[in-house]
Amino acid sequence: MQANKQISALLKLIDDPDDEVFDTVAEQLLHYGREIIPNLEQLWEVTSDESIQERIELLIHRVHFQDLQQEFLEWSQSKNPEILRGAILVARYQFPDLNIASILTQFDQIRRNIWLELNNYLTPLEQVNVFNSILYNYYKLQGHELTEREPKHFFINQVLESKQGNAYALGVLYLALCELLDIPIFAIDLPRQFVFAYIDTLHHFYKQDDNDDGVQQIQFFVDPLNGMVYTQKDVDTYLRKINATDKENYLKPLLSRRVIYKMLEELALCYRYKREEQKAEEIQQLMRIVADMNDK
Repeated sequence: MQANKQISALLKLIDDPDDEVFDTVAEQLLHYGREIIPNLEQLWEVTSDESIQERIELLIHRVHFQDLQQEFLEWSQSKNPEILRGAILVARYQFPDLNIASILTQFDQIRRNIWLELNNYLTPLEQVNVFNSILYNYYKLQGHELTEREPKHFFINQVLESKQGNAYALGVLYLALCELLDIPIFAIDLPRQFVFAYIDTLHHFYKQDDNDDGVQQIQFFVDPLNGMVYTQKDVDTYLRKINATDKENYLKPLLSRRVIYKMLEELALCYRYKREEQKAEEIQQLMRIVADMNDK
């Protein structure tokens, strides 16, 4: 009861013309977390002043963002963060009330359709052909270049709805499916590209060995934008073309945290391109959370 009285008192001060008073009220309301959102939404509905409505909308966004930061921290701190969960968190920045159950249902249906076509006798290339046939032919996923600078192409819920996305959104979907279906496909840190490598052993991921650089383990490369397969020769030619000298580092697999970090990095650039500086700064705050765990 006491909490309800305090909330009511604080809500009455939201329209105070003094910005310092509003900032103080906002900080106190944020301490209540998500439970304050229904109160704010109700206040918005009975408020006719657009400037006050904007303040309320800002508060609701700050509550959602505060909650999202905590979820990113928990995801990053987990021992083996799932890449699909990371992609869902990225989407929740734009869609805080995201229907996660619906995403997981759609994802599981795709996984099942691929699983039904796989068997132990398929070669690595045949496995990838199964993936590509179902994703790009049956589901008709369509890739868009990052240079289009469209935020909607980053969010996995919109990819599943519209069947369109960029290399990162399509890529995390591809990687998550491989993770569940035990297909050894992993993202690598190729300069200016987001591509995958099919690697036939995980030994060199977890054990550093001076005699094992892992390069010979790679069977071929896959572009998640369209499923195109590239050979080692294709990649070597590309690296020479851009004068890349540290070849072995470029061919090392990326962990889920690093993939999501790079995805956020591109999203921040996208918002900056559109001059949405506040959104870009908030995405960078999420990047810092993930980066802190990458460094540990």
